[in-house]
Amino acid sequence: MKILKSQRGFTLIEMLIVMLIITVLIAIAIPNVTKQTSAVEDKGCKAYVHMVQGQVESYRMDEKTVPTMTNLVDKGYLKENETSCPNGDPVSISTAGVVTTSKKGTP
Repeated sequence: MKILKSQRGFTLIEMLIVMLIITVLIAIAIPNVTKQTSAVEDKGCKAYVHMVQGQVESYRMDEKTVPTMTNLVDKGYLKENETSCPNGDPVSISTAGVVTTSKKGTP
């Protein structure tokens, strides 16, 4: 029977140190990812408001009146499920035809 003299491997302490390092890196990365997600949602909402403003102008040229969101959906300028920002914030059209949005829960 042969006895192995040099067995190489990781000790429990070395494995724990590696796990600690990975945990610290994850703890640093997660808050940064959530910040970026919020920024992407805000930019998506701004782009959506600009798109709706274009549809309002198109409706005004075709119908010679300022539309409501319901008018835009009924006439096919917007799909029924496209009446709010992708992040869920409501979109409204003023009587002057200006498209605005507000955060959920704010007037």
